[in-house]
Amino acid sequence: MVLAISFVEAPLKFRAPNVTIPIGLGIGRLVFKALNGIECVLAVAVLGLVLVGGAGVGVIASLAVVLVVLVVQLAAVRPRLNRRSDAVLAGEEGPRSHAHVAYVALECVKVVGLIVLGVLALAV
Repeated sequence: MVLAISFVEAPLKFRAPNVTIPIGLGIGRLVFKALNGIECVLAVAVLGLVLVGGAGVGVIASLAVVLVVLVVQLAAVRPRLNRRSDAVLAGEEGPRSHAHVAYVALECVKVVGLIVLGVLALAV
């Protein structure tokens, strides 16, 4: 889901015919809100399974990385992105937000963490 939405859907929607910046931002906000909600539910489920299943150190460490990244995205980066999109939707112009670059970098870390988590969990 992270790969499909963050690295495929998000950049492509702005290249679609007749998709304006306000429409793209509106769609993006809805899609990422849904994605983050699903991520939170799955994170709680995986955390519960890891706690009950007695996972190894590698699984716990990779899960911790993924959880920390998700919390940072939701608590620190998404609010900045929302403020920026609110400003753009209100007609304000200004420099591009560094929060977007931070979100993408965190998504990359999260994807690597999820891959490591999956490989280690399957190796058990």
